[in-house]
Amino acid sequence: MFFAYKPPPPKCLAGNLDWVTCPACGSRDVKRFGTRELKRQRIQRYACRGCGKVFSDRELEHKSYSARIILRAVSTYNLGRTLEETKREMGRRFHQKIPLSTIASWVKEYSSTCTYSRLRERGRKLYPPDEIILSKRLEHSQVYDFKLHRAKLDLALARPEHRRFSRLKDYLLRVPTEAFPHHIFARPNGAPEQRASKLRADLLEVRKLERHNLANRLAELGLMLAKTNRERHPKVEEFMLVNDSCTVACEVPVYLTSGDIGYFRSHGFTFGFDGHRTPITGHIDALQIRNGLIHVLDYKPETRGINPTEQLTVYALALASRTKLAVRNFKCAWFDGRECFEFFPLHAVLPKPKVICSTKITM
Repeated sequence: MFFAYKPPPPKCLAGNLDWVTCPACGSRDVKRFGTRELKRQRIQRYACRGCGKVFSDRELEHKSYSARIILRAVSTYNLGRTLEETKREMGRRFHQKIPLSTIASWVKEYSSTCTYSRLRERGRKLYPPDEIILSKRLEHSQVYDFKLHRAKLDLALARPEHRRFSRLKDYLLRVPTEAFPHHIFARPNGAPEQRASKLRADLLEVRKLERHNLANRLAELGLMLAKTNRERHPKVEEFMLVNDSCTVACEVPVYLTSGDIGYFRSHGFTFGFDGHRTPITGHIDALQIRNGLIHVLDYKPETRGINPTEQLTVYALALASRTKLAVRNFKCAWFDGRECFEFFPLHAVLPKPKVICSTKITM
């Protein structure tokens, strides 16, 4: 999963100057500097007031087609459609006739990042393209679009090191049904929801590992599909769900009750959640199964400047409680298009046992 990748500075979103960054000096003090006509698209040009660099918002260099068309085509193909079906879908959506050979070259070019291409044929045998993603709009205190990649989940759980996670599938399949306690996520009598993202707790110090991995590259590509700032989260989540090999679900609702907290404490866990109403709720941005662990991921723009360990630890504890899985099976991370920080939630709530050394004295 990890590789030596150093991503470039983030690209702008739909020409919004708040997100335009000079590629030479990193400054955001830029101005529009006309447009440039290409064969199949018009691109905005910018000039940096600091260093004078003139550049464009062309996301993918040396491409005559826009990033939206290229990445949509790759996603459509990875959903299980044939090249011919992908060509027809692109023609319907973008009103352009794209040669089959061009679409095939895009799929091949991005296969090292969009790693689901290795599983695509096996996934096609399990579900048709229109059924491979299970979606449900959740009317909780806010609107969340829960999505489950059914083929990827089945293929992941078929691996010997992941078979013990079968209860996770039961939980995920229950989310879009009436059997799931959706009322927990509503505001009772107008009271504010106790969200994990707003929680402050006393946790043990954890070691955070800084990574540059595929999640960064996938987020960078997903951001190119976002027209507005509000679309950043859903576009990144959707692109990862469709195109990587291990993201099985996004916007997964979880909740932690007082009973869950009491159970953990009775088993030696320590955390300062006193004074917070329960249940504590949240929605996991992306859920992955890989390398014998369940990964809880949260997309956070400007990743380096924040530390959401409390939020992610609650997510892991809540999902462990709901699925009856040990917390040691979970790993958490937050990421953006440039950086990723990982930690084990177990280290944040369970003190390490003291090692008592004894010295035998002989006469």
